[in-house]
Amino acid sequence: MTEKKKEVLLQIKGLRIEGYSDDKWTEIVHGVDLTLHRGEVMGLIGESGAGKSTIGLAAMGFARDGCRISGGSVEFDGMELTTTPERDRRALRGSRIAYVAQSAAASFNPAHRLIDQHTETPTHYRIMKRMESQEDAMQLYERLRLPNPQEIGFRYPHQVSGGQLQRAMTAMAMACRPDLIIFDEPTTALDVTTQIEVLLAIRDIVEQFNTAAIYITHDLAVVAQMADTIKVLLKGNEVEESDTRSMLANPREDYTKSLWAVRSFQRDQKTRPTGDVAPVVSVQNVDAAYGKTKVLDNVSFDIHAGMTVAVVGESGSGKSTTARCITGLLPPTKGKVLFKGEELPASYKSRSKEQLRQAQMIYQMADTALNPKVRICDIIGRPAQFYSGLKGGELKSRVDELLDMIELEPSKYYYRYPTELSGGQKQRIGIARALAANPTFIICDEVTSALDQLVAEGILKLLDRLQKELNLAYMFITHDLATVRSIADEVVVMKQGQVVEQGPKDEMFTPPHHPYTDLLLSSVPEMDPDWLSRVVDERGVDNIGEAADTSA
Repeated sequence: MTEKKKEVLLQIKGLRIEGYSDDKWTEIVHGVDLTLHRGEVMGLIGESGAGKSTIGLAAMGFARDGCRISGGSVEFDGMELTTTPERDRRALRGSRIAYVAQSAAASFNPAHRLIDQHTETPTHYRIMKRMESQEDAMQLYERLRLPNPQEIGFRYPHQVSGGQLQRAMTAMAMACRPDLIIFDEPTTALDVTTQIEVLLAIRDIVEQFNTAAIYITHDLAVVAQMADTIKVLLKGNEVEESDTRSMLANPREDYTKSLWAVRSFQRDQKTRPTGDVAPVVSVQNVDAAYGKTKVLDNVSFDIHAGMTVAVVGESGSGKSTTARCITGLLPPTKGKVLFKGEELPASYKSRSKEQLRQAQMIYQMADTALNPKVRICDIIGRPAQFYSGLKGGELKSRVDELLDMIELEPSKYYYRYPTELSGGQKQRIGIARALAANPTFIICDEVTSALDQLVAEGILKLLDRLQKELNLAYMFITHDLATVRSIADEVVVMKQGQVVEQGPKDEMFTPPHHPYTDLLLSSVPEMDPDWLSRVVDERGVDNIGEAADTSA
């Protein structure tokens, strides 16, 4: 990290925040202090519910619905935000303080093009004229390694991948060159190669414009690349704070040490059955297209009962599209999908109720997958009622059982709405909803990407236990290779709609690899503050998302 100027930009003292639930106000952040200098990056880490995002929003003088700042001071560049009129605080947001949310899909307006949403803030504050802002957007898109930077801004949010949308939101936050940016898990939804590009771009821009940043994350290896200092939080309390190198080398508190030691779970790898045992799901020579654009090309693999097949690859490689073909949401243009040896109708509309029940899906973006106006009991209870016919006391008992399984106390969460939950809690509700149908096969689409590492490890253990008890088959879509090592039996690597390599996990993680697999493996961040700089030196800044040229 380059040496930073020591001018204090943000000073938070004794911050207290309350949340409203069960007809009363309860304190959720308990007197936290934070000092951020201009040009400095502070990492906030901790498990789900630690208060990271709540404190990040408070740095903007903002409290989300159902919360309020009840005590303490938030001073930004000499301005006390807790007493400043709301009109003046709004004038800061977007211009001098920007926010990059975790869920880009839930943050963009689906009815407007990316470029229109990007240029809105700088033109509103008269920082740039429309055409100047548009040109600047294209330069930022290029800097963030978005494909076709001159054209991609003219697409609508649903016309780009999740990783591309996350980068577009990062560019939008940088449009006014703010003094402070709150990054709330900005790389959570990104594959490892894209993540490197975004981390490098964020770090370069922060250094170039002397921008201060609060970087909220549960990925310790990522925060090691970005932060000058790290603050550890637990249930709204500060655990400890230190410069990044000292924190990584010698964490003082037991809780911090537990964070450093996570992802210890390693399940026993299973091998597929021999003989004529039909796989639960067999994808055979599947092609698929969006309109006239071909997105899958001759994809084939099998998933057997009681086994987990991890499907990995970059954003846009076809992982989720393959899942859509399996579930019938996107009928293949060629090839077929078999379930226990019988061909499934291409479209879900032609499948029987029993066929639909057998295959369930857990979605990546819990924010957009759960209806914010429906209570948790109904979100989980509806599939149990629809597929199993449960009613009354039996239905309530089943919902309580599922909440217990995902480690959410029924008495506290049964009647809540999704907006009253943290990101990790929302994702666990998505898991419970899939389990409610008693399926044979579950597609897990990045189910741990929104969870802190302690909670993610618990979810992986839960999924493993359920698989053993119910003989479930999993298709595990992920960009987290640590998750692949933990839970997969077999691995399928996809690139640009094709399967480039597949096989048992042990073989896939043992050299020699396909060049693309090697690129993915070498792009996993390490708990070393110098790792990103070392990768840049090895590959070159213009080839950061590509494998190094090792030819003579």
